[in-house]
Amino acid sequence: MKLYIGNLSWGTTTEDLKAHFEEFGSVSDAIVITDRQSGRSRGFGFVTMDNDDEANKAIAECGGTELDGREIKCSEATPRKSF
Repeated sequence: MKLYIGNLSWGTTTEDLKAHFEEFGSVSDAIVITDRQSGRSRGFGFVTMDNDDEANKAIAECGGTELDGREIKCSEATPRKSF
């Protein structure tokens, strides 16, 4: 299951994000989305967890937890809408 993680600190790295979510279970992928031109974090990222039960636990428990001094938001990722 892929999770959307919002309200990330500008200094949060992909490694920080992965390490934070490994507390909830097995993480197969994590990425902090960056601006193409500046390379600076856009303040959100995605985490892919191997087990849906662990992912649901992460959603339930991580909302409101702090990562790098910011209260993060967690939800199941939804596909982009095509226009």
